[in-house]
Amino acid sequence: MSQRHKHLHRRRASSVTVAPDQIPLNHSQQSPSPEPEVRPLPGRRRQTERDRYRSKGLWSDIKTGRWLLAPASSFKLSLIAPSLYLIHHLLTTYGIINRSQVPNVFEYFILPSNKLKDGRYGKSWWDFAFLAHYVIFWTFVRQFVTVRVLRPMAKALGVKGQKIVRFTEQGYAVFYFGLLGACGLYVMRDLPIWWFKTEHFWLEYPHRKMTFQLKTYYLLQAAYWLQQTIIMIAKIEKPRKDYNELVAHHIVTLWLIGWSYTFYLTYIGVAVFITMDVSDLFLGLAKCVNYVSEFYSVPLFAWFAIVWTYMRHYLNIVILYSVWAQFDLIPLPDRTTFDPLNDQWIDWWMKWQIFTPILLLQVLNLIWYYLILRILVRALFLNDRRDERSDNEDEVEGDEVKEE
Repeated sequence: MSQRHKHLHRRRASSVTVAPDQIPLNHSQQSPSPEPEVRPLPGRRRQTERDRYRSKGLWSDIKTGRWLLAPASSFKLSLIAPSLYLIHHLLTTYGIINRSQVPNVFEYFILPSNKLKDGRYGKSWWDFAFLAHYVIFWTFVRQFVTVRVLRPMAKALGVKGQKIVRFTEQGYAVFYFGLLGACGLYVMRDLPIWWFKTEHFWLEYPHRKMTFQLKTYYLLQAAYWLQQTIIMIAKIEKPRKDYNELVAHHIVTLWLIGWSYTFYLTYIGVAVFITMDVSDLFLGLAKCVNYVSEFYSVPLFAWFAIVWTYMRHYLNIVILYSVWAQFDLIPLPDRTTFDPLNDQWIDWWMKWQIFTPILLLQVLNLIWYYLILRILVRALFLNDRRDERSDNEDEVEGDEVKEE
């Protein structure tokens, strides 16, 4: 066989290897008919943004967990408890049922339970019902705000590609931490611990009675962090490089919330919430601005670093020192017995149960603080404003989801 024939043979073999990729484009070369002899094979239609968040029916969404994504389904689920509460209220108003014989238990899903004679509130097993309802509520709020408000806002501001997803995540952080940060400051202002008067964490312990504002705020925070943990485990948000640190952070946070509420240490819990929420507000704001304009994000990020230093490190260490040095301010009879069956929770060793999770939070905060300072130095001196926790955010939103 001649060299020319061998060359043609090699080219023909090469064309065979790429032919399958070109099948949808092949038309008959011998027929003038405009219809192709070989048509594209039917396949799965690419999922659009609207498809991703569209409900497939409430029952189907519940079975598949899609209600975590579809705002319509989480909204319907969040209406169940208020609707049943209103139905019961109407039935008692018109005398169809007797409230004293059939109490409106649906009230406990939407309002704090166990109101005491002096108008304040205590713990109750119905608190779990409150948590369940508001986990669903926060799921709806998150999806509605990110999908219906922040995503259109991101596009209007010129944010593109994967940055749209990150903008909505951080925008929701600004929304939530701005709202709950303000609520936390409002609650703290009416408590003796304002502004971080740490001795009152322990004086007059146990703090069994809570104001309406304190109990509502605390349980709403618990519901939010439980819902965010579900979102993280389900990977509704694309995991970042620091996914393991975030998992640890959520576990420690739920640990802190659980024991502080159970052991009547809500005052110290409010203080920790504020140190986290206010700093996270400015982190989310700095990142949102960075997705829109890198130039204007630098001074805001520098301010965030100052707030983070004060809130997450200085005040956190103040709280740690209080646990270490002021724990013995608890009256002696109230810190010598651990008897859960009789609602007594504090013994000498409980000091370390309180100290340990706050210390773990400080360790995690120091890891992030190192990354924050690296980003700040690079932004100020190297003009590099990348978030080291993120993957490449300039890529398109994904192979399976396209914008409509």
